[in-house]
This record gives sequence, C-alpha cells and structure tokens, in this order.
Amino acid sequence: MAVDQLSRTFAALADPTRRALLDRLAEGDATVNELAAPFELSLQAVSKHLKVLEDAGLVSKGRDAQRRPCQLEPAALETAADWLDAHRQGWEDRLDRLGDHLRRLQRTRTDNDNDNDTHKKDSQQ
Repeated sequence: MAVDQLSRTFAALADPTRRALLDRLAEGDATVNELAAPFELSLQAVSKHLKVLEDAGLVSKGRDAQRRPCQLEPAALETAADWLDAHRQGWEDRLDRLGDHLRRLQRTRTDNDNDNDTHKKDSQQ
C-alpha cells in the first residue's frame, strides 16, 4: 500500500525524539553530531531518525564545505497544519454538540431528581 506524504509527515511527528530533532532544527541548521549531542543515542540511531524526517520532507541535508548540515523544511509542516486547520472546525462543532447534549442530559437528570424528591416529600406527609 502506498503511503501518502501527509501520512509520512504524521508518522514522522509521532516519535518524540524526531519532534525534539525538529525543535532543535527550528533554531538553525545543525550537523548529525550536533543533533545527537543532547541524546543518549548512537549517531546511527540519530541518522535513522533523520532519514525518517527526510523521507517525510521535514528535513533536508545540505553541503557546506566539509559539513553536511541538516535543515528544517517547513513546507511539510505547513501542509500538516493546513490539513489540521481544515478539519478543526468540524471537530470543534462536534465537541460543541456533545457538550450541549451532555448539558441537556444533566438538566434532565437534575429535573428528574428534583421530581423524585418532591414525590418522596408528598408521600411522607
């Protein structure tokens, strides 16, 4: 089954280490060694995470003389944000309707409890 670009982006973002790498790259370009420094991971493990980010279009590697800095590619993040924004209103509408329904149920329950209390008092007199 072919995986679309948006699915690759969300799959890449699902991992906290990859999100941390993106956070670091948002501050500026960095080499694999610089990216690996704060983690208790091997360079190979960090490189694998970077490969996933590259495949998702979130990161690219450049060439600067002897350095091969990685850089953030924000377009893929913008695509994911656009998708989320396009669906956000529908989700918010559904949550609002659910909240309204729960409030109606609560009022009905409170009304029924009050009616039962009234009937108990009437029958005790």
